[in-house]
Amino acid sequence: MLKRTGSSKAAFAYQPPYGAAIDPQGVGFSVFSRSASAMRILLYSSIQDREPTETIELDPLSDKIGDVWTKFVPGLSTGQLYHFQADGLYRPESGSWFDNKARLIDPYCNALAGDFQHSSDGVIRPPKCVVIDHAFEWHDDKPLRRPIRDTILYEMHLAGFTKHPTSGVSKPGTYLGAIEKIPYLQSLGITTVELMPIHEFPILDFHGQPLKHPNYWGYDPLAFFAPHRGYAHGHQAGAQVQEFKTLVRELHRAGIEVILDVVFNHTCEGNERGPILSLRGLENSVYYIVNSDGAHYSNYSGCGNTVNCNHPVCSEMILHCLRHWVHNYHVDGFRFDLASILSRDRAGNLLSNAPLIELIAEDPMLADTKLIAEAWDAAGAYQVGSFGGKRWSEWNGRYRDDVRRFWRTDSSGLGSFATRLCGSSDLYEATGRSPMASVNFVTSHDGFTLNDLVSFENKHNQANGENNRDGDNNNYSENHGVEGPSATKAIERKRVKQIRNFLTTLMLSQGVPMLLMGDECRRTQQGNNNAYCQDNEISWLDWQTDQAAEDILRFTRSMIALRRRHPALRRSRFFTGKPVDARGVADVSWYDPRGHAMDWNKADSGLGCWLTTPAGVACQEPQTQSNELGDIMILVNPTKSTLPFAFPKESHSLHWRLFADTSKPSPEDVYPELLDLASAGSISNAPKISAHRSVRVMHRSMMVWIEIR
Repeated sequence: MLKRTGSSKAAFAYQPPYGAAIDPQGVGFSVFSRSASAMRILLYSSIQDREPTETIELDPLSDKIGDVWTKFVPGLSTGQLYHFQADGLYRPESGSWFDNKARLIDPYCNALAGDFQHSSDGVIRPPKCVVIDHAFEWHDDKPLRRPIRDTILYEMHLAGFTKHPTSGVSKPGTYLGAIEKIPYLQSLGITTVELMPIHEFPILDFHGQPLKHPNYWGYDPLAFFAPHRGYAHGHQAGAQVQEFKTLVRELHRAGIEVILDVVFNHTCEGNERGPILSLRGLENSVYYIVNSDGAHYSNYSGCGNTVNCNHPVCSEMILHCLRHWVHNYHVDGFRFDLASILSRDRAGNLLSNAPLIELIAEDPMLADTKLIAEAWDAAGAYQVGSFGGKRWSEWNGRYRDDVRRFWRTDSSGLGSFATRLCGSSDLYEATGRSPMASVNFVTSHDGFTLNDLVSFENKHNQANGENNRDGDNNNYSENHGVEGPSATKAIERKRVKQIRNFLTTLMLSQGVPMLLMGDECRRTQQGNNNAYCQDNEISWLDWQTDQAAEDILRFTRSMIALRRRHPALRRSRFFTGKPVDARGVADVSWYDPRGHAMDWNKADSGLGCWLTTPAGVACQEPQTQSNELGDIMILVNPTKSTLPFAFPKESHSLHWRLFADTSKPSPEDVYPELLDLASAGSISNAPKISAHRSVRVMHRSMMVWIEIR
C-alpha cells in the first residue's frame, strides 16, 4: 500500500504487507513461514549487542494469520534493531533447515546495521535489521520519464566511481561522494546511470572475519530491500537510506536517471554447505529451487543456489521489492542480473511465458520504469532476442560479440555488422519489438574494459587468487603486437583508433547504448577480465588522466553529443529501406566503396551507410538554429588496406561536412563544433567533401559525414 509520510512535502511511502511497519504507537512485524512451529522477534539496543535485550514470542494461535506471523509491539520506533528467529524441523537431508538458535534477517528489512560478529559458539550473528521511516524531503522530485530511445546508459560501480585517491571528493566511495561528481556525468552527456548492485551484500565473512575474496561487485544478495550500508558516509543505523535517496534526488535534479542492477537469481546463503541467514531458515523449499528430495540446491546461477522466482510467494516478494525501490527511492528502472532464471519454473525448466516476467511488465505501479534483462543464466539458457515482451529491453550479447569480431577482422562480417548497426532486426523485428529492445554494449563490468580489449589478447586474473582459472576465455580481443601497456607509438596509434571505432559504432547504432565506467578515459584493469573481488585501484576509476585519455574523453563526449542531437540515430522503429520524403531517398541505404548499391552477396571490403533525416525533424535538444543537421553518411573500412570511397551520386547535391575520422589524431579525429547549430561560423573548421565526391578511408577505420542544411 501507499502511505503518506511525515515529510513536510506531500509524499507517499510504499509499505509491503511484510517486514517492519511503523505506527505512531509502535512497530508491526510480519513474516511469512508456512512450516515454522514457533517464531520470535529479537530486539537489540545497540549495533554492538551480541545478544538481544528482549525476546518477544509470537503465539501461533493469536499471532499467525494463514502462513504469516504478525505482531504489533508498542513503544518501538524508527531505528529499532531486530532479527527473527524460527523453530521447526531441522532435517537438511529433506530440505528443512529450521534452527532455533539462528538469528534471521527479515527478507523485507529496509536496512541493515553493523556486520557479522565474531562467533565462538557456532551461532552466526548477522547484521541487524533496522526499522526505517521513509519520510524524506524530496522537494519537487518526480520521475524523469525519459523515452527509452533517448537513453544513454553509463554502467558504474557506486564506490569505485569515487574511491580512487585522485577523485578529489570529500566522501570517497559513498553515495554522497558520487553526488560530488554529478557535474562530470553531465559534461559526459550520458542520460542514465546503471548502478551495479547497491542492495545489501556481505562485507565480512559469516564469522566477522575479512573475506578471502571480497565481493566488490555486490552480486551476492543479503537483503533485497536494503541499500548497502558499506556505501554510506554516516555510521548511524539506517544512514544509507537517507544518503541513497539524496543521491537519487540530486541525479534527477541534474537530469540523470537511476537504474538499479538487481540480483533476484540467488542469495549469499549458498548451497547446502552455506549458512542459515534468512530465507533458508524461514521456508527453504519455497524460496529456493531444490532437487526432488530437497537435500541439494539447483544451481542455475553459478553461485550455489537459485531463487524459486516463479513460486507465488517469491514472485510476490520480487514485485514488492521493485515497487519499494521505485516508490520509496524514486529509481527509474532495473537491470535484472541473469534474468533467464526469472523464466524458470519450480523444477528449473524454462517457461515460454513465465508468470513473473509478465507480472513485472504489467504491474501498474512499475509502468513508468525501464526494464532491462541480462537474458541468459549460468546453466546455458540464452534468451537474447526472445526475453519477455515489448516492455523489456535486453543486454544484447550478440551485438557485443559481433562488433568485437568485426573490428578484429575475424571475417568480413559486413552483413552482421550492418544488422547490429541498425538495431538487430534479426532478433527483435519478427516479434513486433523495436530497436529499443536492444541494449548495445561493447564492454561491461563483466570482462575487459575498452582499453584492455585493445591491449590484451589473454585474461590476466592472477591477482584474484584463482590461478587465472576464472573469467571468460572468449574475449575477441586484440593486443596489436604487445601484450599489455606499450610505449611503441605505432601500437598506441592502432589501439587508439580501435577505441574510437568501438565508441563510434556504439553511439551510431540503433538501440540503447551502454558505456562502461571509465571507458571514456581509458580505464584499465591491467588485463583482469573478472575483477569481482578487486576493491582496489585495479577496479577504481583513476581521475588523473594523461593527454591520451583526455583525447578519448573529448571524442566520447562528441559522439554522445551527436547521438543526443540527431534524431536519425534514435529511431523507435526499424528501417524499412523505403523512401521517406519528397527526395525519394530511403530511410537507410547501403553502398559499396564505389558508391553503388550494396550487393550483399559480394560484400567483402567496406560499406557505406546513408541515414536520411526528413526535413523539419527536430533534434532532441532544439535551439535557435541557423543551420540544421541533415543526413548522415557512415563509411566503414574494416580491412587492412586503405579504401577509396565514392559518395553515391544521389548525395552529390548535398553539403557534407566531416564529423569524425577515427584514423586521425586528436583534434582532427572529431569536429564537435558542427553540433553548435546556432552559429554558421562554428562549422568552418570541419573539412568539406572534395569536389569529385570521394574520400580515402584509412585501414580499419570509420568516417562520419553530416549534411548541413
